[in-house]
Amino acid sequence: MNNRLQELLAKLKQLEEELLIELQKKEQEYFYEIHNKKVLFKREVREKNRRLAKTIRRYLGDASLLNILTVPIIWACLVPALFMDLVVSLFQLSCFPIYSIPRVRRSDYFIVDRQYLSYLNVIEKINCCYCGYFNGLIGYVQEIAARTEQYWCPIKHAQRGKVQHSRYEKFLDYGDAMGFRERNSVIRRAFDDLDTTQSDKNDGEKHGAQPGEK
Repeated sequence: MNNRLQELLAKLKQLEEELLIELQKKEQEYFYEIHNKKVLFKREVREKNRRLAKTIRRYLGDASLLNILTVPIIWACLVPALFMDLVVSLFQLSCFPIYSIPRVRRSDYFIVDRQYLSYLNVIEKINCCYCGYFNGLIGYVQEIAARTEQYWCPIKHAQRGKVQHSRYEKFLDYGDAMGFRERNSVIRRAFDDLDTTQSDKNDGEKHGAQPGEK
């Protein structure tokens, strides 16, 4: 990896850390705290937020007819999503140990906690659960695919894509035939950067506490 690429990756990591700091400031701004993955609101804030929730009648009354008509289409997407979740999970469960690839933890990607916001009504909470699951699934599947690609075909594309997955930086340059033959066996097993010990600890914490309000 050249020095310029290392500099860019370092800047990216720094920006991620700054983003985390800014997100933590929101805890103070909106009066909630996170303890062991559990979201806690002050009682007075929770009561104030509850008064802002729309009634079901008002919520449906404000919704456009076209939005309502698309609901069956949106929820129909859940069927293939669940099937994909099952198939991909079985794939990594059965194949990753054979490839010596660290498994992807679901809890690192599936974050469903908006249903505990008291300013949302029942329909909004259900919608938020759906979005949290679906977007978490996309990230989960992408990471499994990324690790699989690193094992089977760690070669960068000639064309630039708009989005690059988490393992792409380790791939060999497009057209580097000699590098591929000499380093392919090393790259396909280069997962030492994954902190599996810490992730296991975090996974246990997430399963041990459910988000909610104080």
